[in-house]
Amino acid sequence: MRSFIESVTSAFQSCTCPSLHHEINMKEILISDEAVYGRMSAFIKEQGFEKTVLVCDENTLKSAGSKVKEILESSGISVSLSLVLPNHHGDAAADEKSLVQVLLETPKDTDVLVAVGSGTLHDIVRFASHQRRIPFISFPTAASVDGFTSAGAPLIVRGEKKTIQCTAPVALFADINVLKEAPPALAAAGFGDMLGKITSLADWKVSRWMANEPYCPTGAALTKEALENCLSHLEDVAAQSEKGLTVLLESLIISGLVMLVLDHSRPASGGEHHLSHYWEMDLLKRDAPQLLHGAKVGVASALLTSIYKRLIEEMKSGQELPDPEKNRKFKLHQQEMAQNYGELPKEKQMQEWLVKVGGPATIEELGITEELLEEALQHAHTIRDRWTGLKMKNQLRLTPQQ
Repeated sequence: MRSFIESVTSAFQSCTCPSLHHEINMKEILISDEAVYGRMSAFIKEQGFEKTVLVCDENTLKSAGSKVKEILESSGISVSLSLVLPNHHGDAAADEKSLVQVLLETPKDTDVLVAVGSGTLHDIVRFASHQRRIPFISFPTAASVDGFTSAGAPLIVRGEKKTIQCTAPVALFADINVLKEAPPALAAAGFGDMLGKITSLADWKVSRWMANEPYCPTGAALTKEALENCLSHLEDVAAQSEKGLTVLLESLIISGLVMLVLDHSRPASGGEHHLSHYWEMDLLKRDAPQLLHGAKVGVASALLTSIYKRLIEEMKSGQELPDPEKNRKFKLHQQEMAQNYGELPKEKQMQEWLVKVGGPATIEELGITEELLEEALQHAHTIRDRWTGLKMKNQLRLTPQQ
């Protein structure tokens, strides 16, 4: 059986699209049981790394960090610990305080960083790795996000969320037993992040037609295959069994690798991520506790399926875009876009999938108000200069004749 890296690399080698395909510089990905620790130790030695900094928070130190540290040290590897302190809400945050803390606790002679945790800790380590120009290893403690193998790091800078392109890990090692012991809400969030690909992939096609944004059929196919693999194992994911969590993490890894090869997030991030980020920035402004990224994305994607289906009717009602060139493209590809959004699942179906895995399915369950939702629907598309159905919805206007 070929590795993730070989499979994805092989698929892109046969791709003839004009997109620039970047090489995957990751050397190894392994999801296993107890054997994963010995293999990680061996990998670190094979790479000639001697001094390691392990980055955890209090929870992930207990779930896996202490064991990783013990086994690495028993193999003769020097290990320092950087324990990321929680904010006043009791959560680890990828903000200036955490970033500076990890940078200060990474000695100049460090050979490699190891991120032991879920998405936030990986974002902190990804930034530190990029700034110090030293590699890092991923050790996920939950199947919660698709960013483990990507290069983008969503960071909180002066109270605002900004995604910085940094670096991908050189390897990923995951203990399935640790994933099984993670809080169920984290796996539900990982599933929500994957479900978001339903709208992100549809939006990616629209961005190709409306803005000539780079589109890669291979990247889209690999991401869709990962999504369908999750849906076909819905019962296993819902049970959070070994099989279900393995499939979920594999799907999240594939999504991250596709972003890594393409060097952008279009296949995995569309209007649903814009809504999620808008809600997140509102929470930051109000200094409120953050919500799990994937939980927000799953709910936002379900919402958008209904909005995008209504958008089809607006397309047929004589509406136009204010920019003449964009309106020309809108008219030229109107039928394709209508078919694209028409094939989306119904919102109710999406919500049933989210409920099945134990995640929130509505804005009420997230604690998002109707007022904030309406505000986000009107303004979230301005967060990134990327064409989505959400952006189109806000720009369509009735023609003067009507």
